Parts: sequence; structure tokens; C-alpha cells
Amino acid sequence: MTSISYRLQAILSTIQAARQIAHANQAVQLLAVSKAQSAAAIREAYAVGQRKFGENYLQEALDKQVQLSDLTIQWHFIGPIQSNKTQAIAQHFDWVHSVDRLKIAQRLSDARSSNSQPLQICVQVNISNEASKSGVLPADLANTVADIAKLPNLQLRGLMAIPAPSQDPNVQRQQFKQVRQCYDNLLAEGFALDTLSIGMSDDYAVAIEQGATIVRIGSALFGARN
Repeated sequence: MTSISYRLQAILSTIQAARQIAHANQAVQLLAVSKAQSAAAIREAYAVGQRKFGENYLQEALDKQVQLSDLTIQWHFIGPIQSNKTQAIAQHFDWVHSVDRLKIAQRLSDARSSNSQPLQICVQVNISNEASKSGVLPADLANTVADIAKLPNLQLRGLMAIPAPSQDPNVQRQQFKQVRQCYDNLLAEGFALDTLSIGMSDDYAVAIEQGATIVRIGSALFGARN
């Protein structure tokens, strides 16, 4: 068994255990964060069953997509989005998790072919109100989501967040609870959402406890980045 295969099985076991401990009813998908990882590492993870991969940097991702074009990978864009990158992102990805303003959503919608499946998107919420982080502030979320939900060629799936890092499970829990509250508020307002993209290598078990449906795992799967 390769190291990636071993780590993948360990992560899937942890996800299942976290669901059982939290009595979580939601299905939880593993998104393998492959930024700064080689195409060979992605191919190795694919060979042992992983199909969903998340990339942060457009050109790096496009290069790997060419090298891995023989595989049926579902590509997720999870990094900050510059306006001049929206066309390529809309054309080469299945999901975008990091939509942080209406302008970006409009550009993605305009660039997505109406002959393709709608681009699956999550709105990024800045739950920690950090100036260095992208994302919609909770107070502005309902209006932004309402505007994005009207756009063609996109399917709004839910929320994504990257809370301030902490090794304290209680701090992690409180931050994820705030994201979940934002999500529940939107559901109560009638938005048809089904995705909460929260939790990374250091905190995904706590994120599952608070309702995560996608956990974004990089170093715990692939090892330390070069």
C-alpha cells in the first residue's frame, strides 16, 4: 500500500468516525487539495479511488489538467479569483468554492457556455472578518446570495469558509458554528443549498461535527508540500 493510499484510507476512516460521534446525517465528501502537488501524485490518489481534486492556482491547475486528461477527474477551484482569470476558470472547472463577490459570479456566469452543465459554486464567507481573507461578510451574505442565485449558467450550492487557524478545538467549533448559522439562515430564507465546504487537514473532524458536507484535505493526504 502506497503512502497516499494509506493516508486516504485513514482520512476516510476519520470522516466516518467523526460522522458517527456527531450523529451526523449528512454525507461528507473528501476534496483532495492538490495545489503544489505533482500530476503523478494526483494520478496515484486517483488510482486508489479519489476523484475530486481542488486547485488554488489557475495556471498550475491547467497544466495538470492537460497531463491528466485521460482521467475522469472532477476539478474544483478553491483559490482567490482575479477578474482576468474568470473565463478560464469557468471553462475548465466543474466547481468553484471561492466566489467572494457578485462581480466574480457575473463574470463566471458570462464565461460559462450555456451548452455545458451549470458551474457549481459556493459563496465564500469571511466569518473571521479578517482583512487578509476574501469572502462576503455575514451581514452582506443574504443580499449577495440572492443576486448570485439569479445568474444563468451557475448553480449555487452553498457556502465555503476558511476560518482563522487555531489548534484549539473549541475555537474551531465556534467558528464553524458561525458558518453553519449563516448556512441555516439562508435555508430558512428559502435558498436551495446543500453544500457546506468547511474543514481542512487540521480541523476537519470538528467541521464535520458542525455540518460540513465537503472537507478540503491537502497535507494530510499528500504529505508536506514542496
